[in-house]
Amino acid sequence: MKQLKDAFPYQRVVVTGGAGFLGRFIVERLQKYPAVEVFVPRSADYNLVEASHIKRLLSDAQPDLIIHLAAVVGGIGANQKNPGKFFYENLMMGVQLIEQARLHEIKKFVALGTVCAYPKFTPTPFREDDLWNGYPEETNAPYGLAKKMMLVQSQSYRQQYGFNSIFLLPANLYGPGDNFDPETSHVIPALIRKCLEARESGAAFVEAWGTGNASREFLYVEDCAEGVLRAASRYDDSEPVNIGTGSEIRISELLQTIARLTRFEGEIRWQHDKPDGQPRRRLDVSRAFEKFGFRAQVSLEDGLRRTIDWYEAQVAGETTLVESQSQEA
Repeated sequence: MKQLKDAFPYQRVVVTGGAGFLGRFIVERLQKYPAVEVFVPRSADYNLVEASHIKRLLSDAQPDLIIHLAAVVGGIGANQKNPGKFFYENLMMGVQLIEQARLHEIKKFVALGTVCAYPKFTPTPFREDDLWNGYPEETNAPYGLAKKMMLVQSQSYRQQYGFNSIFLLPANLYGPGDNFDPETSHVIPALIRKCLEARESGAAFVEAWGTGNASREFLYVEDCAEGVLRAASRYDDSEPVNIGTGSEIRISELLQTIARLTRFEGEIRWQHDKPDGQPRRRLDVSRAFEKFGFRAQVSLEDGLRRTIDWYEAQVAGETTLVESQSQEA
């Protein structure tokens, strides 16, 4: 992946969620600019739900740019179990960060929204102008609406205060370093783990939620990092911008591809009593290209291979560590 050619226009950058999945790639890229200082607030030191902690963060870091990635997230199951928590904590983080950024006269604020903010039955491809044409899919509506409030705040603060903030809507992310916890993971890491564990145990089948008929758009995490930094560097408007590939795949096809790449040859059983979530997701990505020249580079097949290879290496490393420890004992 190519680094941005121009010098980065900000010198002191706070990246909330900078130790997370997407954040690590963004921080790594920013650190390649010799004149840029990056500050990553840790949750143990700064609770971003609390205004007093945000004030202390901005006083400590003195940033001229904030990239807000921190979020309380999870798959369909996690959203169903925690709708209140996901709504409150995401809402309060976003609202208070933007307000304190304005009061501290931060030069620019980059807010990451979510594709979950789109209405359940948005015509495909999803265009940014369709964001308010209905209610989000119910299983993740609290999370999606909480994040979408940053768009309202961004636009109203630009109108009233001239505050420079932007709002980006990435597709579903995946890649090396993703969350593979079976309780909270999203669909790609969940299916990769299921197929690999079934292959290793010799299981005859794997189970997957829903019917397999829903479609999703998936964006490789390094592509997303490139898009966010291009927008941070070059885009200064509060109109929302989709960040994605512009292509979709049915979950049934996705699972077949993952099974092939992980060499799992057993049966796939669909759990029809589990929800599919939003019926279709595919983004119109023309605005990102027009406004700041972003176009995704990594194909889904290539990205899946890289993700599977990374996870298998992690599992192999953990197995080696456990064996070494047991021998020492």
